[in-house]
Amino acid sequence: MTDRDTGAQEGLQGGDPSWSGSTGEWDLSPPIESPLGDHDVPALGDELAGKHVAMLVCGGIAAMKTPLVARALRKRGAAVTAFASPEALRYVAEDALAWSTDRPVVTRLSANAEHLSDARPFDAYVLPQATYNTINKIAQGIADSVVTTPMASALGRLARGRTSVLIAPTMHGTMHNDILSASLARLRDLGVRLIAPRPGYGKHNIPDEPVLVAEVCRAIAAGTGGSPLAGQRILVTGGPTPVPIDGVRRIVTRFTGKLGVAIAETLYLRGADVSFILGGGAHPAPTWLPHAIALTYDDYRAQVHANLGAGGVLAGIFAAAVADYRPSEVLPGKTPSGQSFPIELVPTAKVIDEVRASHSELLMVTFKYQEGVSHDELMAIARARLEHSEIVVANRGEEMGTGDSHIAWLLDRGGEPERLDGKPAIARAIARRLEDRARSSQTKA
Repeated sequence: MTDRDTGAQEGLQGGDPSWSGSTGEWDLSPPIESPLGDHDVPALGDELAGKHVAMLVCGGIAAMKTPLVARALRKRGAAVTAFASPEALRYVAEDALAWSTDRPVVTRLSANAEHLSDARPFDAYVLPQATYNTINKIAQGIADSVVTTPMASALGRLARGRTSVLIAPTMHGTMHNDILSASLARLRDLGVRLIAPRPGYGKHNIPDEPVLVAEVCRAIAAGTGGSPLAGQRILVTGGPTPVPIDGVRRIVTRFTGKLGVAIAETLYLRGADVSFILGGGAHPAPTWLPHAIALTYDDYRAQVHANLGAGGVLAGIFAAAVADYRPSEVLPGKTPSGQSFPIELVPTAKVIDEVRASHSELLMVTFKYQEGVSHDELMAIARARLEHSEIVVANRGEEMGTGDSHIAWLLDRGGEPERLDGKPAIARAIARRLEDRARSSQTKA
């Protein structure tokens, strides 16, 4: 998702009456006022909160996109410092980099030893559009510029486990020769995280901003002092699980799977090895998030058991709106329209009960949705569910709005219910609880 795609997050859409969508018409009214300052960015997460990232910009046309990369990193909480070579400033203005990072750009090395950054070491160094020349110089240990000299220090810190280094190659396809391949292999052997470029038009293109941000988040999460979820296998499910009536028609719930996507994203950015099963017809997951589609209830059930059967799963988060009923008989082909036909519904197998029975060691997070009950009744139902689940997220239909509006209550076996407002908040709360449990387990071990 690019900055353009997240216009609602930036205040370009979403509740602004002057925006009429696809027609492009505008009523000439001013924008709705925002609490964000000119240099501020809307917070999309806290995965990089308190982290300092060096963004190194070298001389190539893709440098023009690096201000968007800086803003995308800042939306996850990072403080970003840009290092830009004279060649880079042919393609991106220094003022654009300063505005997007909200701090001065390093364009030359001085007696302050900016390349060492001892006063505030960088948690990660990222070259989002590394050129052929820069990659080969770094691999050969050449430190002769405002980009390659910080990288020499970065490789030293990387060898000591004190930082992460990420490089995305960008160049014309004809420049991907054996020399480049050898340099990339050498850097990978040194521990550099190579980000696959975006292919197209015979070139290695700069990856989309969300891909770069996800890679930086996961690299930092896996480093010293990162998330205890890094490398942990976690199963997440989301979206509806359709049941067929005939060869064409399906019965499906109205739930979109957006919460499941938010949970999977949050855990993935914290470094978890996420297996995400998303129901057919659900809200689409971002392309950078690994996931599998379950087209039907039977497909969903089979994928859940297959994932857990492989072993080594720390937790299962069952946010899917699983079908409770299915037709007793699936009619062949397409039933002719314009006529009535009876459908007998029978209960489906309760997948979470099957999981609990066969995987007693699994940390289970389940969800309970009710309508027409009071808050106290909902809490009683959720507490009863805690006999079979370590964490329960409960909510009432009366407290669900549109979009990401979603009031829910998180309960575990040790404390009072925690109120959560919105899908991102629910996802972050689940991640925190899992991190606390993983950290506690590591301490005991």
